[in-house]
Formats: sequence, structure tokens, C-alpha cells
Amino acid sequence: MPPLSMVARHHGKGRALGISNLADGLTRGAERISGTVSETFFEPVIRIGVTGLARAGKTVFITSLVANLLERGRMPGLAAAAEGRITAAFLQPQPDDTVPRFDFEHHLNALTAPIPHWPESTRTISELRLSLRVRPTGLLAGLSGPRTVHVDIVDYPGEWLLDLALMDKSYADWSEATLYLMKRREIAAPYLAQMGEADGAGTWDEPQIKVLAEGFTSYLQAARERGLSGIAPGRFLLPGDMAGSPALTFAPMAKPDSPARRSLWREMERRYDAYKSQIVAPFFRDHFSKIDRQIVLVDALGAIHAGPPAVADLQDTMAEILGAFRPGRNAFLSRILFGRRVEKILFAATKADHLHHSQHARLTAFMEALTAGARSRADFQGAETSSLALASLRATVEEERSHEGETLDCVRGTLQNPDGSRGKEAAFYPGALPESPASLIASARQGDETWLGADYQIMKFAPATLQLKPGMGPPHIRLDRAAQFLIGDRL
Repeated sequence: MPPLSMVARHHGKGRALGISNLADGLTRGAERISGTVSETFFEPVIRIGVTGLARAGKTVFITSLVANLLERGRMPGLAAAAEGRITAAFLQPQPDDTVPRFDFEHHLNALTAPIPHWPESTRTISELRLSLRVRPTGLLAGLSGPRTVHVDIVDYPGEWLLDLALMDKSYADWSEATLYLMKRREIAAPYLAQMGEADGAGTWDEPQIKVLAEGFTSYLQAARERGLSGIAPGRFLLPGDMAGSPALTFAPMAKPDSPARRSLWREMERRYDAYKSQIVAPFFRDHFSKIDRQIVLVDALGAIHAGPPAVADLQDTMAEILGAFRPGRNAFLSRILFGRRVEKILFAATKADHLHHSQHARLTAFMEALTAGARSRADFQGAETSSLALASLRATVEEERSHEGETLDCVRGTLQNPDGSRGKEAAFYPGALPESPASLIASARQGDETWLGADYQIMKFAPATLQLKPGMGPPHIRLDRAAQFLIGDRL
């Protein structure tokens, strides 16, 4: 039998790609079988993906979660902790030596310093392994002693999930859809003017492409500042060490009638394809495909404060993100997952401490409404999903204030100045969310620019000064319930 390389050459590039995909799939299948056997007979591993869009608080979530699993005094909602079955918790070297370690200690120091401050956001993928020694329960309690359960936390930007939709789109299709959306937004006018002056059918030089890519990136930055969530390609605002590379230097363009092979449009197409094959595909293949459980953090309050257009955009973005957990919707994802699915997905509205607790149920209902349509589709069945409102680190306390004869449910904390410094302490009434989120969703979908008859406010609070007692992690809201959903059944 001839070697595979000879077969590939004989049958052409398409067959070579098919054999490569098959080989990759078989390798991943074997890895999963091996992993399953190892977990059954030795030490189980739970890989939790943590993602969120800009300003959702991923870094604080992971830091507080790990701190509260190491010191479990504030985790009554985690059954194994409440029952005293977790006998020890400790950090270990992560299994993947090629992925940066999540800098837990540095971030915790920022939150617990004499003058605490929010840690810097992570801009790329990182990983951390937390190991728990757990006593079994039920019939197993009398048959075996404590076992070690490894929790591998994989932190990555939510914008990266939006890139999945690119994998089944050509450059022409992506450009057409992106330009259609941009033409409806005034903030895109500068780039559209730049593009209008460019000749897609003509020759090109590197400075010209760089100017167009920078103009498109400026539009994406403006969209994020407006509170919009659907920002793709996801690496453009988080380029890391890929900044300035050709794979991150392209932009959408209207397709000329007959673009020549060496035209500007064809070069943009080539770079778009390189972005998909060299940046997007490796992330989904090497990292996303190995995740067992997933939490998606969402700054829902920030979107509500930004107005109906931001809420409409967030709902569309959540549908795009959910596409990453429905393999049947994407041919590329179906190939790399080899039939595997994420078991549990938690959608969490962060910064619940910015509201009085009486509003938390309404915030949770809003999160459920955002994802209801996408979650109800038949091809999403098989994964258990849930929504809740949480605060990874509680920065406020609640109090009541009288105002014009009315008692208001307020939150009080230290305000954060625009430059990041700590400001004065203040009590704040953010306004009441509607009992049903349908009114918010309806207003957003019908294209309203502002909320009618309501004004939802949000303030930026600095972290509160912490004095942690032995055995106690940082104060939070429902972090223990999030942990129970994500890992409770495996403990």
C-alpha cells in the first residue's frame, strides 16, 4: 500500500485535506477514549471554559472562584463544601505547558491590597489547575477513601467565539454581511468613506492595506465603546503577539465584478482565509474542543444602560456565541468535535451587586430572555443550561434611602473615577428593572433608540477593602451556586 503522502498527491489537494481531517479526528477520538479511561480509574478532570464579552469580569470571576474554593467558608451553595466532603484544595501545575498560566496570585493581591484595585483584564487564553481532595458519598463512601478531582479552568475572550461563524463564510459573504450592518451605523462612516476611495480591482501596496485595516479596527473600537457586543473578527481588538501580522491586517470590501488574482480584493481575501486557518481554527481545535463545562459571563446591566440598540446587539451576539455549542450548525465545528458536546453551560449576568437583591430575579429573567430563542432550538439539545445573576466580588452593601416621600432600595460603595482611581463613597439607586424582560427585548428589537418611560443607570464601583478571616474567601453573590452547577455533580 502506498504511503499516505503518495495517495494525497495522486488524488489532489482536496483528498489530502480530507485525510488530514480524518487523521486529526481519529487522533482526537483516541485522546478522548484514553482520557475517559484515565478519569474512570484514576483522577477525574473537569475542564471549565470561562468566557465573557468586554467588561464582563472574567478575571475577577476566576480569581474569586479559586480563592473561594481554596477557603470555602462562603460556599454553602456548593454541596460538597457544605457537607465537609472537600478535605483539601490546592493549586497544581497546569497540564498544558504551551498555554500561559492564569496569574491567580497577582490578581488576588490586587483585590486584597490595602488600597484594592481591579486587576487587569486578560487578553489571551490562559489556564489554571485547582485540585480538590473529596470524600465520596453514598455507596462509594464505604468502599473507597478520598479521591482527587482536578478542575482545569480555561480563560479565553468571548469575542473569540464569534469567529466561529467565519469558518463557514467566504470573504465575499463576510464582507457583504459586515458592510450591510456598518451602513446602518453612523460610527462606520469614516471607514466606509475610506473603502469607497479604494479600488478593489486594482493593485495594492502594504501601506494602503494597513490604512484600511486600521480604519476598520477603529470602527470596531467605537462599536465596543458604544456598548455593542457583536465585534468580529474577535482578535482585532485583542491581537496579542499577532498585532501587525498580515493575518490580522484586512478589512471588508465590496467585491468588484472581476477581481484579478493580484488585486487588492484578492489580497484581502487571502488574508481573511489565513486568519481563519491559522488563528481561528487552532483555537477551536486545540482548546475549545476539550472543554467539558462552560460559563458565559455577560455585562447585561451595561447593555441595558447603553440603551435598546446595545440590548438588540447583545441578543444577536448571544445567539452567535450559542452557535459555538451547537456542532450541527457549523460544518467546521462538527469535524473537530467528532460528536462531542459541552455538558453544561451557565449564562451569568455579572455585577449583581450594582442592584438591590430585590432586583436580582429580574436580572436573571433578562438573561434567560436573551438566550431563550437560541436555547430552544432542537439542535442545541443535549447540554444542560441555566442562568443566574451573580457578583464575583461584592463591592457594595445595601441600604434604604428616603427620597421625596418614597423609600428607595439603594446600594452603597466607593465609586471608581474614569482614570481608575478610587473616588468618594456614595449611595446609588439604579432604577427598577421591569417585572418581565419582554418589554426590554421588544423595545430593542423594534429599533428604539432610548428606553420609553424608564431610565436605567449604572455606576462603576471600586473594589471594597477586604479583611479576610481564616477559612473565608472574598465576599460574593451566588458564586457558590455557579460552582455547584458547574462541578457539583462531579464531586
